[in-house]
Amino acid sequence: MRKGICLGCLPKELTLEQKFEVAKEAGFDGIEVPSVETDEEVEQFRELATLYGLEIPSMMGSVHWKWPLSDPDPGVRLKCADHMRRALRHGPMLGANTLLLVPAVVKEDVTYEEAMQRSKAEIAGLVPVAETYGVVIAVENVWNKFLLSPIEFCDYVDSFHSDFLKAYFDVGNIMLYGYPHHWIRSLGASRLAKVHLKDFQVGPKRFVNLLEGDVPWREVVKALREIGYEDYLTVEVGMESTDMVKETARRVEQILEMG
Repeated sequence: MRKGICLGCLPKELTLEQKFEVAKEAGFDGIEVPSVETDEEVEQFRELATLYGLEIPSMMGSVHWKWPLSDPDPGVRLKCADHMRRALRHGPMLGANTLLLVPAVVKEDVTYEEAMQRSKAEIAGLVPVAETYGVVIAVENVWNKFLLSPIEFCDYVDSFHSDFLKAYFDVGNIMLYGYPHHWIRSLGASRLAKVHLKDFQVGPKRFVNLLEGDVPWREVVKALREIGYEDYLTVEVGMESTDMVKETARRVEQILEMG
């Protein structure tokens, strides 16, 4: 398994180039970038990754909370879908094979059934684009009141009948309502595109630095190895200093040594 870090989690005072440099110096293999609007932004990411010898294995969708694919307004859904199409086109330019998507958001004016129907319809239109560019759309488990069991999550992924629609599993997010090692085994290697690492304290319900929360890391690594997962483990933890970036990389190594 390879170590990745989200660009947006690196210290805010650093310039874009410094963020790539610090990630490399800390020992990360790759960096997950946000989806962007222009080819110029993509080229900047690509040049910096090449300069510092980093991979860009994945992109994090940037608009799915602002313009969810489950929104009652078709115009809002179209904005998200259009952005996703651009991001999928950018994948090969970056060398990225995965695009993270929050598939839907259940809220007061969006029922569970509506979220299911709308998101499936919109994603069905995006899957052929993903197949064209060779980029997997990976739906993530987040606090969106949607796809709340591993059985339902697997059924949702399977309903698209495509190798280009998979899961982006977040180890920390699931702690609010599940057990990460259970989900990993349910998803299996065939459905699992990428993994986000963060830690979570169940009592106070808050995210914390790796190895400072309640995530059962030994069981997580055991499950990942058991299913044969060999792709990226990408840290999604806010870091305030370059020292913390280096310490986080060390903690990922500690986690990997557990299983």
